[in-house]
Amino acid sequence: MTEFSVLRQQAGLSVSDAAGRLGYTEREVYRWENGTVKPRRAVLDLLRAIKPRVRTQDRAATDFTFVDLFAGIGGLRLGFESIGGKCLFTCEWDRYSQQTYRANFPDDEHDIAGDIRKVAEADIPAHDVLLAGFPCQPFSIAGVSKKNALNRPHGFACEAQGTLFFEVARIIQHHRPRAFLLENVKNLVNHDRGRTFHVMREVLTRELGYHVDYRIIDAKSWVPQHRERIFIAGFRDRTDFTFDTMDVPGPLKGPKLRAILHPENGSERPEKPYTSGRQATVAEKYTLSDHLWGYLRAYADKHRERGNGFGFGLFGPEDVARTRSARYFKDGSEILIRQGRGAPRRLTPRECARLMGFDGPGQSSFRIPVSDTQAYKQFGNAVAVPAVKAVAEYLRPHLVQPAQQKRAARG
Repeated sequence: MTEFSVLRQQAGLSVSDAAGRLGYTEREVYRWENGTVKPRRAVLDLLRAIKPRVRTQDRAATDFTFVDLFAGIGGLRLGFESIGGKCLFTCEWDRYSQQTYRANFPDDEHDIAGDIRKVAEADIPAHDVLLAGFPCQPFSIAGVSKKNALNRPHGFACEAQGTLFFEVARIIQHHRPRAFLLENVKNLVNHDRGRTFHVMREVLTRELGYHVDYRIIDAKSWVPQHRERIFIAGFRDRTDFTFDTMDVPGPLKGPKLRAILHPENGSERPEKPYTSGRQATVAEKYTLSDHLWGYLRAYADKHRERGNGFGFGLFGPEDVARTRSARYFKDGSEILIRQGRGAPRRLTPRECARLMGFDGPGQSSFRIPVSDTQAYKQFGNAVAVPAVKAVAEYLRPHLVQPAQQKRAARG
């Protein structure tokens, strides 16, 4: 990574933002980024002088501490910061996700650890709560289907990802945090006829001694997307906690896609490279080519004749989208937006940020310093932030008071 790239990320700027702030073309900035050309010292000094956007938590006081494992771009963290938590440690092995994480949490006093398998338990600070959205591909329906087609193992047999759950268990066993929250795909419960989830619960309850409850929650109560995820909460000490009494808003009353789409009527400021012009019109590059649109329609017709459900998803402003995946960068087929009689378009990365709740409707504050391809992957792998905030708020009485009592006892 070049010195320019490091300083750009510390300033919380995308390549496009840096070009605008520094007064150079994106082409020249990309040359500095990849090291083919060295920028002038004045450019580096200017980057050092740019103060990153300081994020503020919803509550000023720190009520408890937590660690953020398999952090992605910080969705779980945002939920627990919103109830007064302070992040002490972050682990994420994807370098592009690290870029986005650093851009949005620039005031961290700790660096981002990479491969959790290479992190010693003692190098992780003591904490009240452990958060982990451990990789879900070995347990997701799409992930299992792909691995079966390639004759590869999945679940706990997938050494590259499935066994990462045991890294979580290793850290819980060493630090004995007050509580933990794990997040994964809905299919985790049914994977391998339920044996995978049974083993996990045995590890968490019998081996580690935690009191565990879980619930599958659909994020479409808060965002216009059908996105079911399992949340597994565990407490070291006996508690009356149960997910059964958590009040989840009716999903039929949730928002529609209109809330996250670019209005294209001039009511929002243009944001290159996603929108441009006085009306902030979505860039042409997000419209499918005639060739791709024709291919997707033919593919859908072929599977429809065979009685399969495979095909693209076409939506309008008053609809709720299907689940957005990490493969969205390939053709965008699961969520395509109608555009009159012509070919539909993909969501822009900014719309994806809103669809996942990293930005509110009409907002553009979450920094996206990576390419469209990487942004699509990151939001596809992320948690829906409003759903996490709702879970965190529900957990708060069981987290904050014990943590405060523990600090008072220390003195």
